[in-house]
Amino acid sequence: MFKVFKNLYNYRELLKTNVKKEIRGKYKNSFLGVLWSFLNPLLQIAVYAIVFPLILRNTQENYVIFLCCGLIPWTFFSTAISRSAFTMVENGNILKKVYFPREILPISIVTSEAVNFLISTIIIIVFVLFSGLGITKYIIFYPIVFLAQYLLLIALSFIVSSICVYIRDLQHFIGIFLQLLFYGTPIVYAVDTIPENFKWILNINPMTYVINGYRDIFYNQTMPNINALLILIVAVLIAIVIGYIIFNKLQKGFAEEL
Repeated sequence: MFKVFKNLYNYRELLKTNVKKEIRGKYKNSFLGVLWSFLNPLLQIAVYAIVFPLILRNTQENYVIFLCCGLIPWTFFSTAISRSAFTMVENGNILKKVYFPREILPISIVTSEAVNFLISTIIIIVFVLFSGLGITKYIIFYPIVFLAQYLLLIALSFIVSSICVYIRDLQHFIGIFLQLLFYGTPIVYAVDTIPENFKWILNINPMTYVINGYRDIFYNQTMPNINALLILIVAVLIAIVIGYIIFNKLQKGFAEEL
Protein backbone atom coordinates (compact mmCIF):
# COMPACT_ATOMS: atom_id res chain seq x y z
CA MET A 1 0.00 0.00 0.00
CA PHE A 2 2.97 2.30 0.64
CA LYS A 3 3.72 1.96 -3.07
CA VAL A 4 0.52 3.89 -3.85
CA PHE A 5 1.65 6.97 -1.93
CA LYS A 6 5.12 6.76 -3.48
CA ASN A 7 3.63 6.53 -6.99
CA LEU A 8 1.24 9.39 -6.35
CA TYR A 9 4.09 11.56 -5.10
CA ASN A 10 6.41 10.69 -8.00
CA TYR A 11 3.63 11.23 -10.54
CA ARG A 12 1.92 14.12 -8.73
CA GLU A 13 2.15 16.42 -11.75
CA LEU A 14 0.47 13.80 -13.92
CA LEU A 15 -2.24 13.36 -11.30
CA LYS A 16 -2.79 17.12 -11.12
CA THR A 17 -2.91 17.38 -14.92
CA ASN A 18 -5.32 14.48 -15.19
CA VAL A 19 -7.67 15.95 -12.58
CA LYS A 20 -7.72 19.25 -14.48
CA LYS A 21 -8.35 17.38 -17.73
CA GLU A 22 -11.27 15.49 -16.19
CA ILE A 23 -12.84 18.68 -14.85
CA ARG A 24 -12.46 20.55 -18.15
CA GLY A 25 -13.38 17.55 -20.27
CA LYS A 26 -16.68 17.05 -18.47
CA TYR A 27 -17.99 20.35 -19.82
CA LYS A 28 -15.95 20.52 -23.03
CA ASN A 29 -17.81 22.25 -25.89
CA SER A 30 -20.58 23.17 -23.45
CA PHE A 31 -21.79 26.76 -23.67
CA LEU A 32 -22.48 27.04 -19.94
CA GLY A 33 -19.36 25.11 -18.91
CA VAL A 34 -18.80 24.80 -15.18
CA LEU A 35 -22.20 26.38 -14.50
CA TRP A 36 -23.62 22.90 -15.06
CA SER A 37 -22.12 22.03 -11.66
CA PHE A 38 -24.90 24.24 -10.30
CA LEU A 39 -27.60 23.67 -12.90
CA ASN A 40 -27.61 19.84 -12.85
CA PRO A 41 -28.28 19.51 -9.10
CA LEU A 42 -30.68 22.47 -9.15
CA LEU A 43 -32.79 20.85 -11.88
CA GLN A 44 -32.85 17.53 -10.01
CA ILE A 45 -33.80 19.28 -6.79
CA ALA A 46 -36.58 21.14 -8.60
CA VAL A 47 -38.08 17.87 -9.89
CA TYR A 48 -38.03 16.11 -6.52
CA ALA A 49 -39.18 19.26 -4.69
CA ILE A 50 -42.28 19.25 -6.88
CA VAL A 51 -42.98 15.51 -6.95
CA PHE A 52 -42.65 14.68 -3.26
CA PRO A 53 -44.32 17.62 -1.47
CA LEU A 54 -47.08 18.27 -4.01
CA ILE A 55 -47.84 14.91 -5.60
CA LEU A 56 -46.79 12.46 -2.88
CA ARG A 57 -47.86 14.78 -0.03
CA ASN A 58 -44.50 14.85 1.72
CA THR A 59 -44.77 17.22 4.70
CA GLN A 60 -41.09 17.42 5.64
CA GLU A 61 -40.28 20.92 6.87
CA ASN A 62 -37.84 22.91 4.69
CA TYR A 63 -37.92 20.03 2.24
CA VAL A 64 -35.72 21.74 -0.36
CA ILE A 65 -32.83 22.00 2.11
CA PHE A 66 -33.51 18.46 3.32
CA LEU A 67 -33.35 17.30 -0.30
CA CYS A 68 -30.19 19.28 -1.10
CA CYS A 69 -28.31 17.59 1.75
CA GLY A 70 -29.14 14.20 0.29
CA LEU A 71 -29.26 14.66 -3.46
CA ILE A 72 -26.06 16.65 -3.99
CA PRO A 73 -23.81 14.20 -2.06
CA TRP A 74 -25.57 11.32 -3.84
CA THR A 75 -24.85 12.87 -7.24
CA PHE A 76 -21.17 13.04 -6.27
CA PHE A 77 -21.25 9.38 -5.23
CA SER A 78 -23.14 7.94 -8.20
CA THR A 79 -21.30 9.99 -10.84
CA ALA A 80 -17.88 9.08 -9.45
CA ILE A 81 -18.74 5.37 -9.37
CA SER A 82 -20.21 5.38 -12.88
CA ARG A 83 -17.28 7.24 -14.39
CA SER A 84 -14.70 5.13 -12.53
CA ALA A 85 -16.20 1.97 -13.98
CA PHE A 86 -15.46 3.20 -17.54
CA THR A 87 -12.10 4.88 -17.00
CA MET A 88 -9.78 1.94 -17.77
CA VAL A 89 -11.70 0.94 -20.89
CA GLU A 90 -11.86 4.54 -22.12
CA ASN A 91 -8.11 4.95 -21.65
CA GLY A 92 -7.22 1.55 -23.08
CA ASN A 93 -5.04 2.90 -25.90
CA ILE A 94 -2.96 4.98 -23.49
CA LEU A 95 -2.58 2.11 -21.03
CA LYS A 96 -1.15 -0.11 -23.76
CA LYS A 97 1.40 2.47 -24.92
CA VAL A 98 2.56 4.50 -21.92
CA TYR A 99 3.61 3.43 -18.44
CA PHE A 100 2.30 5.32 -15.44
CA PRO A 101 0.70 4.13 -12.18
CA ARG A 102 -2.72 2.89 -13.26
CA GLU A 103 -4.33 3.93 -9.98
CA ILE A 104 -3.99 7.55 -11.09
CA LEU A 105 -6.98 7.12 -13.42
CA PRO A 106 -9.66 6.19 -10.85
CA ILE A 107 -8.19 8.61 -8.29
CA SER A 108 -8.36 11.40 -10.90
CA ILE A 109 -12.03 10.64 -11.57
CA VAL A 110 -12.98 10.69 -7.88
CA THR A 111 -10.93 13.83 -7.20
CA SER A 112 -12.39 15.73 -10.16
CA GLU A 113 -15.91 14.81 -9.03
CA ALA A 114 -14.96 15.89 -5.51
CA VAL A 115 -14.08 19.34 -6.87
CA ASN A 116 -17.47 19.51 -8.60
CA PHE A 117 -19.14 18.47 -5.36
CA LEU A 118 -17.35 21.18 -3.38
CA ILE A 119 -18.62 23.71 -5.91
CA SER A 120 -22.14 22.26 -5.67
CA THR A 121 -22.04 22.57 -1.86
CA ILE A 122 -22.47 26.30 -2.44
CA ILE A 123 -26.06 25.46 -3.45
CA ILE A 124 -26.75 23.96 -0.02
CA ILE A 125 -25.21 26.97 1.71
CA VAL A 126 -27.26 29.41 -0.40
CA PHE A 127 -30.53 27.59 0.37
CA VAL A 128 -29.67 27.42 4.07
CA LEU A 129 -28.90 31.16 4.19
CA PHE A 130 -31.97 32.25 2.22
CA SER A 131 -34.27 30.01 4.26
CA GLY A 132 -33.28 31.87 7.40
CA LEU A 133 -31.68 28.85 9.06
CA GLY A 134 -28.17 30.25 8.65
CA ILE A 135 -24.80 28.57 8.99
CA THR A 136 -23.87 27.26 12.42
CA LYS A 137 -20.62 26.28 14.12
CA TYR A 138 -21.26 22.66 13.17
CA ILE A 139 -20.00 23.37 9.67
CA ILE A 140 -16.51 22.70 11.07
CA PHE A 141 -17.42 18.99 10.87
CA TYR A 142 -18.00 19.23 7.11
CA PRO A 143 -14.40 18.12 6.25
CA ILE A 144 -14.84 14.93 8.30
CA VAL A 145 -18.00 13.94 6.42
CA PHE A 146 -16.42 14.88 3.11
CA LEU A 147 -13.29 12.86 3.90
CA ALA A 148 -15.40 9.79 4.75
CA GLN A 149 -17.21 10.04 1.42
CA TYR A 150 -14.06 10.73 -0.59
CA LEU A 151 -12.20 7.74 0.89
CA LEU A 152 -15.25 5.52 0.34
CA LEU A 153 -15.23 6.46 -3.33
CA ILE A 154 -11.51 5.81 -3.67
CA ALA A 155 -12.02 2.28 -2.30
CA LEU A 156 -14.96 1.56 -4.60
CA SER A 157 -13.27 3.11 -7.65
CA PHE A 158 -10.27 0.77 -7.28
CA ILE A 159 -12.61 -2.21 -7.32
CA VAL A 160 -15.05 -1.27 -10.10
CA SER A 161 -12.42 0.22 -12.45
CA SER A 162 -10.31 -2.95 -12.37
CA ILE A 163 -13.08 -5.54 -12.49
CA CYS A 164 -14.87 -3.79 -15.37
CA VAL A 165 -11.81 -4.37 -17.57
CA TYR A 166 -12.52 -8.10 -17.39
CA ILE A 167 -16.31 -8.05 -17.02
CA ARG A 168 -17.65 -5.25 -19.23
CA ASP A 169 -21.28 -6.06 -18.40
CA LEU A 170 -20.59 -4.94 -14.84
CA GLN A 171 -20.83 -1.35 -16.07
CA HIS A 172 -24.52 -1.89 -16.84
CA PHE A 173 -25.17 -3.69 -13.56
CA ILE A 174 -23.60 -0.77 -11.70
CA GLY A 175 -26.17 1.56 -13.25
CA ILE A 176 -29.02 -0.68 -12.10
CA PHE A 177 -27.47 -1.12 -8.66
CA LEU A 178 -27.10 2.64 -8.20
CA GLN A 179 -30.78 3.13 -9.05
CA LEU A 180 -31.75 0.57 -6.40
CA LEU A 181 -29.29 2.01 -3.88
CA PHE A 182 -30.80 5.47 -4.40
CA TYR A 183 -34.00 4.26 -2.75
CA GLY A 184 -32.02 2.36 -0.12
CA THR A 185 -30.40 5.63 0.97
CA PRO A 186 -32.23 8.37 2.95
CA ILE A 187 -32.09 10.96 0.18
CA VAL A 188 -35.70 11.90 -0.50
CA TYR A 189 -37.08 10.59 2.79
CA ALA A 190 -36.15 10.74 6.48
CA VAL A 191 -34.78 7.69 8.28
CA ASP A 192 -37.57 7.78 10.89
CA THR A 193 -40.22 7.27 8.19
CA ILE A 194 -38.91 3.78 7.42
CA PRO A 195 -40.46 0.79 9.25
CA GLU A 196 -38.14 -0.80 11.83
CA ASN A 197 -37.94 -4.12 9.97
CA PHE A 198 -36.43 -2.35 6.93
CA LYS A 199 -33.97 -0.08 8.73
CA TRP A 200 -31.24 -2.71 8.55
CA ILE A 201 -30.91 -1.81 4.87
CA LEU A 202 -30.01 1.76 5.82
CA ASN A 203 -27.73 0.61 8.63
CA ILE A 204 -25.48 -1.40 6.30
CA ASN A 205 -25.38 1.36 3.69
CA PRO A 206 -22.31 3.61 4.24
CA MET A 207 -23.96 6.45 2.34
CA THR A 208 -26.62 6.61 5.06
CA TYR A 209 -24.01 7.86 7.53
CA VAL A 210 -22.50 10.26 5.01
CA ILE A 211 -25.82 11.88 4.10
CA ASN A 212 -26.95 11.96 7.73
CA GLY A 213 -23.68 13.76 8.47
CA TYR A 214 -24.31 16.48 5.88
CA ARG A 215 -27.94 16.71 6.97
CA ASP A 216 -27.00 17.14 10.63
CA ILE A 217 -24.61 19.97 9.73
CA PHE A 218 -26.84 21.95 7.38
CA TYR A 219 -30.43 20.88 8.05
CA ASN A 220 -30.71 19.69 11.66
CA GLN A 221 -27.85 22.00 12.66
CA THR A 222 -26.53 19.63 15.27
CA MET A 223 -23.27 17.80 15.76
CA PRO A 224 -23.09 14.81 13.41
CA ASN A 225 -22.58 11.34 14.82
CA ILE A 226 -18.79 11.55 15.07
CA ASN A 227 -18.40 8.02 16.40
CA ALA A 228 -20.29 6.58 13.43
CA LEU A 229 -18.24 8.69 11.00
CA LEU A 230 -14.92 7.68 12.57
CA ILE A 231 -15.93 4.01 12.45
CA LEU A 232 -16.89 4.52 8.81
CA ILE A 233 -13.52 6.11 8.02
CA VAL A 234 -11.65 3.22 9.66
CA ALA A 235 -13.79 0.70 7.75
CA VAL A 236 -13.22 2.60 4.51
CA LEU A 237 -9.45 2.69 5.04
CA ILE A 238 -9.53 -1.09 5.34
CA ALA A 239 -11.67 -1.20 2.19
CA ILE A 240 -9.07 0.93 0.37
CA VAL A 241 -6.36 -1.59 1.23
CA ILE A 242 -8.55 -4.46 0.03
CA GLY A 243 -9.58 -2.50 -3.06
CA TYR A 244 -5.98 -1.73 -3.96
CA ILE A 245 -4.95 -5.36 -3.50
CA ILE A 246 -7.68 -6.34 -5.99
CA PHE A 247 -6.68 -3.50 -8.32
CA ASN A 248 -2.97 -4.31 -8.13
CA LYS A 249 -3.58 -7.98 -8.89
CA LEU A 250 -5.90 -7.33 -11.83
CA GLN A 251 -3.93 -4.49 -13.42
CA LYS A 252 -1.26 -6.96 -14.59
CA GLY A 253 -3.63 -8.14 -17.30
CA PHE A 254 -5.06 -4.75 -18.35
CA ALA A 255 -2.97 -4.44 -21.53
CA GLU A 256 -4.06 -7.87 -22.80
CA GLU A 257 -7.73 -7.33 -21.99
CA LEU A 258 -7.87 -3.84 -23.47
